[in-house]
Amino acid sequence: MTDREILLKKISAYQFAALDLQLFLNTHPNDKKVLEKMKEYRDKSIPFIEEYEKKYGPLTKNMTSTNNWRWIKGPWPWESEAEN
Repeated sequence: MTDREILLKKISAYQFAALDLQLFLNTHPNDKKVLEKMKEYRDKSIPFIEEYEKKYGPLTKNMTSTNNWRWIKGPWPWESEAEN
């Protein structure tokens, strides 16, 4: 597994956990422990997102990095790195 894939897996895991807890909070809005855990997972994902965007470009249009035009440089998502 590449460094890029490892970062994406970490980001996905934390974001999935945060989203799952957010959905739980829809039916249990007063559960303070779950709210804190959701915030913890969200906060833990931020350094990984920043590292990913610094190395590989933005993941979403709401970028955490200041290099807003880096996305225009390749490779594009449909261009596999093996082809380069």
